[in-house]
Amino acid sequence: MDTGITENLGAARRQPFGSALKANFRDYGMLLSLLAIMLFFQVVTDGTLLKPLNLTNLVLQNSYIVIMALGMLLVIVAGHIDLSVGSVVGFIGGLAAVMMVRYGIHFVPTTTVCLIVGGLIGAAQGYWVAFFRVPSFIVTLAGMLVFKGLTLALLGGMSVGPFPATFQKLSSGFIPDVFGGETFNYTSLFLGVATAAAIVYFSLRSRANQQLHGVETPPVGLFVFKNALLCAIVLFFCYLLATYRGLPNVLVIMFLLIALYAFVTNRTTIGRRIYALGGNEKAAKLSGIRTERLTFLTFVNMGVLAALAGLIFAARLNTATPKAGIGFELDVIAACFIGGASASGGVGTVIGAIIGAFVMGVMNNGMSILGVGIDLQQVIKGLVLLAAVFLDVYYKNKA
Repeated sequence: MDTGITENLGAARRQPFGSALKANFRDYGMLLSLLAIMLFFQVVTDGTLLKPLNLTNLVLQNSYIVIMALGMLLVIVAGHIDLSVGSVVGFIGGLAAVMMVRYGIHFVPTTTVCLIVGGLIGAAQGYWVAFFRVPSFIVTLAGMLVFKGLTLALLGGMSVGPFPATFQKLSSGFIPDVFGGETFNYTSLFLGVATAAAIVYFSLRSRANQQLHGVETPPVGLFVFKNALLCAIVLFFCYLLATYRGLPNVLVIMFLLIALYAFVTNRTTIGRRIYALGGNEKAAKLSGIRTERLTFLTFVNMGVLAALAGLIFAARLNTATPKAGIGFELDVIAACFIGGASASGGVGTVIGAIIGAFVMGVMNNGMSILGVGIDLQQVIKGLVLLAAVFLDVYYKNKA
């Protein structure tokens, strides 16, 4: 082995545990914060939070936020923002209701059309941001107002529903147990074990690649702790759901999307270029990256994911309403910032955004169980968001 690489590997192994923990504060700090919040609400709700039925509701209530957080993360990393996602959710839900309920169109072509329309909405907004250099805040604020109005016009100011039973399964269905369990869903537990094994495999593979190229890695103890904690959470979560009705269909969709976006951001050229774009747009452009096209694609991607979230939300409510999606953009943006994304762009991870989404979700769920008023809930969520952004700015200035 090359002497330089050997020295780098040795330096990585000798990295102190404390400094490694501080260097990876964004990853470990938010995960531990989520666990602390869950433990707090588990105690104060007398064990209600982690009951299988409530966990299932927690997944269903936050599925569309998690899905949109994946798209919003890329937009924020690229140095932009999208305030229109909540309105797009409502508009797409209304479009799906009109097509399926009023005109009787099958849910498969309806879903396809809705996803295409979502992509076109993202493209329309991304075009102004990328090629005309109009600030994304202004463009998407205009989009928020436009699609709120279009939703009212599309639905005629009324709720439209119910949806066909097959479409409702998108949000309310569960993975069947192929092993024939009656009171326990063995398939869900098996999928949990497979997921934990995949986490360990890909983590070991990533660490080996980093060491091969002389990249500094966290100490073995910290690496083992993080992966053991993640695997324990996954297995415990799947076990609890298996005792109820198993894994919801939407959870499988979420997992596949999380895996896909984690791969794109960590392992592909386009993912690295998005981070370069957000870190320094001028330098990225000088290095040959087509920054306009990249910005355009991040908004197209956001539009498609907002459309998917709109379909899932409509399927869960079993109706489309003119007020659907109001305030969703705030929860999605907050999830990304709480999960460690930087307000100035160039920083953020998929896992961080997911953790941030569940921090918001657990807080909403726990406070609702405790009977905390919606007014106080909003105050607490705002303070948590402010604290997250403050920590980001503080550590950035300190670096």
